[in-house]
Amino acid sequence: MAAALLSAGEAELRRDRTSVKWSAYPPDVLPVWVAEMDVAPCPVVAEVVTAALRRGDTGYGWAPRYSAAVARYAADSWGWELDPSLTQVVADVMIGASELLRLLTDEGGPVVVSPPVYDSFFGFVDAIGRRRVDAPLTPGGRLDPGSLERAFAAATASGERAAYLLCNPHNPTGAVHSPDELASVASLAARYGVRVVSDEIHAPLVHPGSTFTPYLSVPGSEPGFAVFSPSKGWNLAGLKSALVIAGTGARADLARLHEVHTHGSSHLATMAHVAVLDDGRDWLARLVGELDANRTLLGRLLAEHLPAVRWTPPEATYLAWLDCRDLGLGDDPAAAFRARGRVALSSGPAYGRDAGRGFARLNFATSPEVLEDAVRRMASSL
Repeated sequence: MAAALLSAGEAELRRDRTSVKWSAYPPDVLPVWVAEMDVAPCPVVAEVVTAALRRGDTGYGWAPRYSAAVARYAADSWGWELDPSLTQVVADVMIGASELLRLLTDEGGPVVVSPPVYDSFFGFVDAIGRRRVDAPLTPGGRLDPGSLERAFAAATASGERAAYLLCNPHNPTGAVHSPDELASVASLAARYGVRVVSDEIHAPLVHPGSTFTPYLSVPGSEPGFAVFSPSKGWNLAGLKSALVIAGTGARADLARLHEVHTHGSSHLATMAHVAVLDDGRDWLARLVGELDANRTLLGRLLAEHLPAVRWTPPEATYLAWLDCRDLGLGDDPAAAFRARGRVALSSGPAYGRDAGRGFARLNFATSPEVLEDAVRRMASSL
């Protein structure tokens, strides 16, 4: 039987990994924070990249191969037929999303987000000189049509061009938005003239029992955009590339996205991404099975060691959004876990000051051994 993909212990990981996850904190702090996985690599990545280096194929990339591979994967995985002519390669998902927001909104104009949400959304909205308008999720972590309508109305009241930066699937809650939820977003966006940009980087990481729906596949989404990369699904954050995908009603706006944005995409990354989309699907299926097992294990560990922590097992991603408000650790329980238990989680308030108060995000894409140690350290901090 093949070894588990998520089997490396702490000692091996500290020896082999030099990324931010394993470098940012002192060696006595166990990291289960930033969204990268402690996973054995997909073999086709090493094969393709090594072969390219050996033959000196280290020049500029060719986007059509990448677009075609994403189209094949979308059709096979989600039954979604996307048109490669409605795509443009970019450096990564957040660069693509931020440039779309710059294109679709006015200087200083409104961008709606739904906290708690990926913390980099806030940073990129600020970096491009736009202002944030919040449409919080429901207490159950779902998209809230009433909240969205209020935010869309406020964002467009002055006549400024507005956009909604959607996280699909949602980070940090792991919610997989249903076709009805996404159709409601599209309907509201059309009513208020808000342009939707959907970050779909976690789409390959959906657990059994849930089904991913591309935003651009629902009725009314035609003026919208999506940005996708296999980098999260196959743990390729160090090999940067992504694809902007325009809805059928956004072709003219895609044409206004300057060609210079294609230059940031790595040729080696696009080769690796095409390889995993075509030939790394069995590896991904194994990985999702192991993540699902870790999701179950985390539930057992929390029930045993931290029964006061509340959570909803995520439908997608390898991220657990933990409600620690009953532990008495203040607004930022991750700080207490790190200081007292020597385990690093992501700070809840970073995902929305109000929506994340008393929460912490835990990355369970690691070995069962490391996951168990992390929960025991969290419990020890009490």
